[in-house]
This record gives sequence, structure tokens and C-alpha cells, in this order.
Amino acid sequence: MLQRIAAAVVVPALFTGIVLAACAGSGAPQEFEPEMLQLPSDPKKYEPHPRYEAMKIPAENPITVDKATLGWQLWFDKRLSGKGDRSCYGCHVNEKGLTDGLVKNTSAFDDKPLARHTPTLWNIGYHAEWYWDGRAKTLEGQALAAWKLANMGAKDPTPNTDKVRDDVIARLNAAPGYKKQFQKVFGGPADEKNVSQALATFMRTIISRDTAFDRFQAGDQNALSTAAKRGWETFQRIKCTNCHVGAFLTNQQFHNVGIGLKDGKPADPGRFTVTKIEKDTGAFKTPTLRDVARSAPYFHDGSVATLEEAVKFMTGGGADNPYLDRVNLQKADVSAEDIKEIVEFLKSLTENARLKEPKLP
Repeated sequence: MLQRIAAAVVVPALFTGIVLAACAGSGAPQEFEPEMLQLPSDPKKYEPHPRYEAMKIPAENPITVDKATLGWQLWFDKRLSGKGDRSCYGCHVNEKGLTDGLVKNTSAFDDKPLARHTPTLWNIGYHAEWYWDGRAKTLEGQALAAWKLANMGAKDPTPNTDKVRDDVIARLNAAPGYKKQFQKVFGGPADEKNVSQALATFMRTIISRDTAFDRFQAGDQNALSTAAKRGWETFQRIKCTNCHVGAFLTNQQFHNVGIGLKDGKPADPGRFTVTKIEKDTGAFKTPTLRDVARSAPYFHDGSVATLEEAVKFMTGGGADNPYLDRVNLQKADVSAEDIKEIVEFLKSLTENARLKEPKLP
């Protein structure tokens, strides 16, 4: 049923962004600035990490330093939101593993809780489908939807329209710095399409590469504690790698693990809303485990408060329901000490890179 991502795809490292090669392995936090990007001669072959395969870049939105830098600024700019009161970064902060640390954030329209927990964005450019249920088929489409709809609230309220508000676009074009940058990058002023392309380009540069576990796999045996090493061994033994596999520690597929049940059935239909296949009821995308120690609370509904609780739930086989993935998730033979050591291993996946706030026009 599962198609695994290769655990180690070795290609030349032709891109430096979040972590400078000279500093990798030091364990010191490194601040990411897209202006530091060094692209290969063919930008379509974007290979940001020696263990990652080349990222697929859409032909209609090639990656460039200038475009990534513009997207970086927009990412931090509250002027992008409908009310001018929230930024993309506000929901994906460094200290929370590029999440917001909330069970569920609130809608930009009416402050009511959103339907699902905010996921991390590490390595988001490598995904093939976006959102917990995979309903977005392009990163540009995901960026546009998040901008227009409840995350940022920039949608035009006029009936029978489905576009970003004119005044939001006007704010950007009124800033001389943005006007100059959009002209340079896109050959014209800001509009709905090119803002989404700039945001998606920046998001493709959000790469996790500098963790203790990365250094351990590169040959530094001292990068992990003894407990973390045992935790990694147990993690593999009990087949957590059925779903948390490869360099990204996710198979990017969708599974029902029994989270969010009501009267014994999934309260949120999840992947079913996209595929209309009954077995996909209550199935959600396997989250990456990179930076997982900082991205609490957990799961698509944010219902599990701590990493320890999340590990106990998963090693316990999840929660029984008619759609539970019993192939990949089975109760494991683990002790309390095993669980502690798995948590120590997961802490070794904490990312040192940080998104630095840019100077805005």
C-alpha cells in the first residue's frame, strides 16, 4: 500500500540557504536569508541537501534569488492580510517548530477556531499535495488559498467573486520598494498570481538540514546521546518507519490513526473529502517529525498536548475505529523506558535553522 521515500538519496549539494556549509554540524542556530541563496546553473535542478533528491520546480514558476527574497518579505508582512493584522510567519514561528503552538488558530474573518491544527512547514516544497487532507495540488494554490481564505482573510467579500481584495493588492503596489521588486521579478505590479508565486518560491527554500540526527547520520557518533541512539533503534524495530520514513521522516501519505473520534467514528472525514473513497475516512497526511519536539500540540486537531503522549498513543496502536490503518499501525511491545528513549530520539530532530525577519519595504 505504501510507497516509501528513499531513506537516503545522494546528490551533489548545489544550494546553500538555511545553513551555511561551513557552519553545518556546529549545532549553533543559523539564520536563513534568501539573499544568500546560491542556485545551480539550471534552477529547475534545485538540490538543497546532499540527502535530498532534486525538488520539482514548476516550469511556470522558476526559482530565483530575487523571487525568493520577495516572497520572504511578503511572508513576514501583515499588509498581506485582509485586516492588515496578521502575517504568514505569525502562524509558523521559529520557537514553535514553524507552527503556532495553538490547538487551533482562529479565522481571520470572524476569530472562530479553524477546523484543523497548523502544521509545520519544514521541507514543504517537497510535498506533492498540501494541507492535512491533500486537497491542494500545487504549492502556489496552497499559498493563494491560505492568503485569500481564513488564514489571512484577504478574499474580496463581494458576492460571486473569488479573488483577493483590491485594497490588499493596492497596499503592496503603494510601497515603492515592492513596486520596484515586482517590476524586476515579474515585469509588472503585484497581483494575485505573482504574489502567490513569490510566496511559494520562498516556501520552497524552507529546508530542514541542521539537526543532531543529521550530524549523526553523517558520521558524528557523538551527535546523539546513548538514550537517543537506543530510541532510534526502537523506532525502527517497532516499525514507526512504515510511515515516518526517509530523510523527511514522512511518507507523505494519508492514514487513519484514530485521532478525533466521536461516538467511535472520525468527527473529521479528512482525506475522504478529497477522494470520496470510504477507506480514507478520518485519514490525514503523515506529518514530518523534523522539529517535532517544538511543534506541540500534535495531530490534525491539536488534541494531544505533549510529545510523550503522542508517542504513547501511537505505540499503543492508535484508537480503534472502522477505518483504522491496521496494516501500518499496530500496538508495539515497548516499555516506559523505551518510550522515553524514543522521545529523546525525536528531540534530536530539532532544527537549528531559524527564519530571520527581513527588512520590509
